[in-house]
Amino acid sequence: MAKNNETENNVINLIGVGTEIIGDVNSNGDIRIDGVLTGNLYTKGKVVIGESGKVKGEVNCKNSDVEGLIEGKINVLELLALKRSARIIGDINTSRLAIEPGSKFTGNCNMSDNASSKEIKKESKLNQDNPVLIESQAVK
Repeated sequence: MAKNNETENNVINLIGVGTEIIGDVNSNGDIRIDGVLTGNLYTKGKVVIGESGKVKGEVNCKNSDVEGLIEGKINVLELLALKRSARIIGDINTSRLAIEPGSKFTGNCNMSDNASSKEIKKESKLNQDNPVLIESQAVK
């Protein structure tokens, strides 16, 4: 994760190897997934999917580095970076995209400032009525 965190709370959440979460995750801070998430992910921060990480659902975030597997749509407001081991099966909405040789992507890609912003705002509104599985807070 980056040392210069842009989120308000400077919170980094971790779903470690061997952990599986079923349900939607809501966070204000950054999140790293090395385990499995079956559900949708909404965060105002950065999402890192480690090499062993798997997400089966929709991802909505500000920035993202993907080394693992995403099966579902990913909406990124700013930069989506697909590392060499990344595998995405689903559509991408982002402003900027960086792809390393070796990564694999199956789906449609929409690179537009307006498209990703609208998607994330729409999803955030929809998610306000849903129960929250995980909500990050600053720990002092």
